[in-house]
Amino acid sequence: MGSGDPSGDEERPQPAVPATTPDPALLFEVAAWLASDPDRGTRAELGNLVEEQAWEELAERFSGRLAFGTAGLRAQMGAGPMRMNRLVVRGAAAGLMGFLRDRGHPAPLVVVGFDARHRSDVFAADSAAVIAEAGGRAVVFDVAGPTPLLAFAVRHLGADAGVMVTASHNPPADNGYKVYLADGAQLVPPIDLEVAAHIAAAGLDVPLAAPGHPAIAVMDESVRRAYLEAVVGQLSPGGARQVRVAYTPLHGVGATTATEAFAAAGFPALHIVADQADPDPTFPTVAFPNPEEPGALDRGLALAAAVGADVLLANDPDADRLGVAVPDGSSGWRVLTGDEIGVLLADHLLRHRDRDGERLVVTTLVSSRLLGRLAEARGIHYAETLTGFKWIVRPVLEHPAWRFVLGYEEALGFAVGSAVRDKDGIAAALAFAELVAESQVDGVGVLERLELLARELGLYATVGYSLRFGSSAGAAEQAAAMQRARSLPPVMLGGVAVSARRDLLEQPPTGDADAAGRAGSAARADVVVWELADSSRVVLRPSGTEPKLKVYLEVVEPVAPTPEGYRSARLAADRRLAALRSDLDELLLPG
Repeated sequence: MGSGDPSGDEERPQPAVPATTPDPALLFEVAAWLASDPDRGTRAELGNLVEEQAWEELAERFSGRLAFGTAGLRAQMGAGPMRMNRLVVRGAAAGLMGFLRDRGHPAPLVVVGFDARHRSDVFAADSAAVIAEAGGRAVVFDVAGPTPLLAFAVRHLGADAGVMVTASHNPPADNGYKVYLADGAQLVPPIDLEVAAHIAAAGLDVPLAAPGHPAIAVMDESVRRAYLEAVVGQLSPGGARQVRVAYTPLHGVGATTATEAFAAAGFPALHIVADQADPDPTFPTVAFPNPEEPGALDRGLALAAAVGADVLLANDPDADRLGVAVPDGSSGWRVLTGDEIGVLLADHLLRHRDRDGERLVVTTLVSSRLLGRLAEARGIHYAETLTGFKWIVRPVLEHPAWRFVLGYEEALGFAVGSAVRDKDGIAAALAFAELVAESQVDGVGVLERLELLARELGLYATVGYSLRFGSSAGAAEQAAAMQRARSLPPVMLGGVAVSARRDLLEQPPTGDADAAGRAGSAARADVVVWELADSSRVVLRPSGTEPKLKVYLEVVEPVAPTPEGYRSARLAADRRLAALRSDLDELLLPG
């Protein structure tokens, strides 16, 4: 039984801790953490805070324990239980093992993956060592790789669980920890609370297996090949492939896998943004490594224009999200929204792939309702869930006989087909490239396809934004804004009557479970929904990581059957969205 240190860190000197402080309980917690922390960097950081008597900062770091949010544990790296560090990771791995043993898995198999962020490989090694010492078996990525590969590997290897060390598209200082169970899906309540209880019981001094332990293995290359075969196999057999693609992984881990996938599918070679092609945890060319952020696609757009590309595709750092831009004859290039990408993919998949049997599409409460309208028009099943792919895949698990076509959320997350039960930016990139190639064969461009859908189903215009509050009292102001939304709901917004109100703390979503057999997954959440008499909708929810309120607006405009009908509808939608936003800012912001 070992207590090896995968990083090879040195013996831990004990920094001097002042004997007196305004909060003796905090001092005790800090001293215990210092005594257990295996990492010289976070020990020094915490010791410096103590020496500087930074009690407010220390109190915040020791105010609780990181909890599972929309996509697992995620926070800035640093010392203390409210940051991402080696003690937090070891506790999470120990808690997962305790949970699995309680569920009847005395020697569970756990797949461990990691991206290219700072410390991801160390966090993964620590996790594997905890798993092995606790009697489990760990299969670990040989190199940094995409999150969808880890989600795929869980089911492919018949594992009992999976762990992915990643902060996805967060800033460089962050890292995170996603947990999957044997079904290949992320944790949902109340299971996350059970795992959290085991984490709390694990304590700070978690035993680790010695380096080279036989229960720790490196993932076989066959898993990667199987993943590529699965996602490529979801494309239309004999479908169009002639498309010129510009691509950027935004300094993440997507380039190698995307290149291999596109080659295996028979597409021409990708044109990759050279100075964003290799993994770099500092993300030097972008302010935020998120395809949604303004400026993040600038280098990709420049390359796309230079090579005459038909489409620009962009993955985030762990390659589970997809950004898209297409040529626009009037302004050069247009970056598509997540809702536009989602409905375009759904329309393409429903038109070009196997149409037999019952089919299912899924999206979230904060995404556009156009997907539901499309599903109704095509006679297929539709479900609406809470935000996050841990919820989006629930209807898939609940109805295994239905063919899963697409799940998406407006924040550029897409699951295409059933190969991966999480968002997958590689599979989505393949599908969108096929869509563009097919559009060229059909003679109907991507933006023309959006217009055709609007003419058929109505123009569904969406906008999402955040109301940010001051840092000093931000959390209180955020809570007060949600309380105002609940206790003093508006009667009118943008000059239109509010016709219905829903509070998801009291009334969880159930999808559209009507006679057609549509399904949804229910859970309570801190979300308020207002529906307006003109079919507009407002959704409010607090951010789980910052002092801000997230606002999602949608208006619906009919499109007149005239040459100017579509343009007129867009202008009208823009005016309505602006009026809604103006009223909401006045209602929700303090003062």
